[in-house]
Amino acid sequence: MASGDDDDPVIEEIDVYLAKSLAEKLYLFQYPVRPSTMNYDNVQHLSAKIKPKQQRVELQMAMDTTSPNYCRSKGEQIALNVDGTTYEEGNTYSVKMMDNQTFSSIQATTNTSRYAAAVFRKGELHVTPLTGILQMRPSFVYLDKADNKTREREAANEGGDSSQDEAEEEAKTISVRFARPESEQARQKRIQSYEFLQKKQAEEPWIQLQYHSMKDGRSEHERQYLFCQCADASQNSELVKSPSEYLSMLMPPLTEEKVVKPVGPSNVLSMAQLRTLPLGEQIKTLMKNVKAIQFANLMGLLASGTDSTAVLRCIQQVALLVQGNWVVKSDVLYPKNTCSPHSGVPAEVLCRGRDFIMWRFTLERSLMRKEVAAIIKLPPEDVKEFLEQVAVPRVNRGWEFLLPADVDFIKKHADVAHRQQMLWLGIQSKLEKVFSFSKDDFLSKNCQHPEGVHVGGDQRLKLAQERAQEKHLSLQKELDAKRATSIHIKQEPLVDHEDECMDTSCPSSLGVPNGSINGYPATALECANGGSPSNMPSQELLDFVSTTFRKNHVLTLNELKRLFSLHVASMPAGRIPFGPVSDHLLQDAVLLSHCKQILVPFPALTTASADEQKVFGLWETGEDFDKYRHLLYELFSKNYRVRRTTIQARLTEEFGNTSKADLDRLLKECCSSSAGMWYLKGTIQS
Repeated sequence: MASGDDDDPVIEEIDVYLAKSLAEKLYLFQYPVRPSTMNYDNVQHLSAKIKPKQQRVELQMAMDTTSPNYCRSKGEQIALNVDGTTYEEGNTYSVKMMDNQTFSSIQATTNTSRYAAAVFRKGELHVTPLTGILQMRPSFVYLDKADNKTREREAANEGGDSSQDEAEEEAKTISVRFARPESEQARQKRIQSYEFLQKKQAEEPWIQLQYHSMKDGRSEHERQYLFCQCADASQNSELVKSPSEYLSMLMPPLTEEKVVKPVGPSNVLSMAQLRTLPLGEQIKTLMKNVKAIQFANLMGLLASGTDSTAVLRCIQQVALLVQGNWVVKSDVLYPKNTCSPHSGVPAEVLCRGRDFIMWRFTLERSLMRKEVAAIIKLPPEDVKEFLEQVAVPRVNRGWEFLLPADVDFIKKHADVAHRQQMLWLGIQSKLEKVFSFSKDDFLSKNCQHPEGVHVGGDQRLKLAQERAQEKHLSLQKELDAKRATSIHIKQEPLVDHEDECMDTSCPSSLGVPNGSINGYPATALECANGGSPSNMPSQELLDFVSTTFRKNHVLTLNELKRLFSLHVASMPAGRIPFGPVSDHLLQDAVLLSHCKQILVPFPALTTASADEQKVFGLWETGEDFDKYRHLLYELFSKNYRVRRTTIQARLTEEFGNTSKADLDRLLKECCSSSAGMWYLKGTIQS
C-alpha cells in the first residue's frame, strides 16, 4: 500500500464549498437546436415568464428581419395567416411580419439531485445545486393560431357546423336528472386524465420576469451568489463526512425500488412510457384517446417489431370494425356503474345509443342527427358527443364518418372482417328489440350499398368502372347530338326542350363535365335553350344574378343555387316572378350578366360534386381593376390552388409594381386561404 501511495502522490488539495444562496433558484438552460458557437447572448430578449411549480419557462426573442438569411415573403405570409389583415392590440406580430419567436422549455430530467454548477476561484471550488435543467426549443403555437383562424373563416363561410336539416327542435319540457355520486374509482380515473392535468396546469399563473444580459450590472451582482458566503469552511456540514459515510454516499446499498407503472397517457406520459405497459393495455389506452383509427396507423404507434396477429387479437377485445376502421367499444368509454357527465344518463343506456350510431355507420357514410336522436331518445348533448367521436359535420349532408373506408384491411383480413360482421348482426338483433326498428327501414334509403362496407375491393372497382362506362357513353351520345346541330359553344350535355326545374334542396350528385361557356351572344343563347325567346332568362332573374355576383365576385353553381333558393324563399307567397328555373337557365343568366366560367382543374380524386366544380366569376364591371381579376382567373385555370407569392409575381410581371392593397382586395373578393395556399371561393377540398 505504501509503495502504491508513493507512486501516486497528492500534488494539490482543493477546498470545496457548498453555496446555498441560489440553491432554489438556479436553472441550467440548454439550446439543443443550435451549436454552442451560435448562442443567443447578443439577441434581444423581448419578454420572459415562468411557472415555478411546473418548471416551465418561455422566452420571446427578436428576429433579425434584415438578415440575408431571412425570407421576407415567408415572414409576411406567416404573419398574415396568424393575425389576419386587421391591426389589433393582441396580435402576435405587430409589424405584419414574423419579427419574433418564442422558446418554450421542457425538462431534460426530473431528478437534478446529482447536478450542480461549480465556480473555481483562488484555489477554491464553489458548488451550487441545480433546481432544474431545461431545454429551450422553438415553440410553434403560432401555427395553431393560424389553423384556428382558418377554421373560423371556414365555419363562417359554411354558416355553422350543421345544415338546416340538422336544426334543433323547438324548446320543450324536459325532465331533470341528478348525477350519481362519483365513485372512488371514477374519481381516480378523472384525476389521472389528460383533461384534468391540463386544467391543473392552466391554473398556475405565469410570473413575468425581467431579462438581463450576461454583461449587465445586475447579472454581475447575481453571479456573486455562486460563491459561498460563509467565511468559515466548518459551517459546510454537508461536506464534512467521515470516510465510511462518504464511501456509503458514493456506493449506496442496493435497494429494490417499486416501479409504479403508468395508468394511462397524460401530459407527462411519453410514448416510451406507454410502451412499458402490456400490449393489451397499450391498445386500450390508445383507443380510449383516439376513439377511431385505421389498423396501419395503430401499428405505427406501437413499438417496431410488434406482432400484428397479437395486435389483432387484443384490439378485438376493446374495439369494433366500422367501414374497415377500428372504433373503441362503448363499454370501454362508459364503464358499468358510471353515468353521462352531461345529463346523468346511466352507462347502459349510453352504450345502447352509441352502439346504434356505430351500427348505422356500418351501413352508410352519413347520418342526420335529428333522425338518430328520434330513435335513441337521448339528450342532444350526449348524441352530439357520440357523433363527434366518430364523425364530422358536413353542410347539407349531416354527419359523415371520420375516416375513409379501409377496403385494403377488409380484403387482407377477411376472417377478422367476417367475425366482426357476425358480431354486428348480434348487436343489430339486440338493438332491434330495444328501439323497435327493422334493418330494412334504413336499407331502403341506401339501396345502392345494401351490404354496407363489407364488399370486396375487386367488386367495388368493377361496379364503379361499369357505372363510369355507362355514364360516359350516355354523355358522349348527347354531346354528339348537340354538335350535329352546329352549336359548338356549350360543351356540356343538353337536356330536353323542357328543362327540368332546379331542385335547390340538395346538390346534384351526377357528374357532368365543366363546359367552356364564356360569354356568348344572345342569339346563340336562344338557340342553346331551344330557339325561342320564352327560354331566355327573365329580367328579374338577370337582376338577381348580377347583384349576387357584384357582391360575391366568384361563386360555384352549387352556391348560386343555394343563394337563389334563399332569395325565392324570402319573397311573399304568390309574388315569385321567375317561374320554373332550370340549371341551364340559371347558367345562361350568369353568362349574360358579364360573368364567365372558370375551368378550374380539380384533382383527380376530388370529392366535389358536379355543381361544385362549375365555378363562375365576375368578368366585366367597367373598372380598371377588372384586369387583375382576368389574370387571377387565368392562374386558376391552370391550377386549382396557388400561392400568394405566385399571384404577386404574375401581377408584377404583367402590370408592373402592384400595391399590397390591390393584392389584398383581389384575394379578399375572389379567394379563400387554407394551409398557406389560396383557392377560388367554394373550391377548398374538405
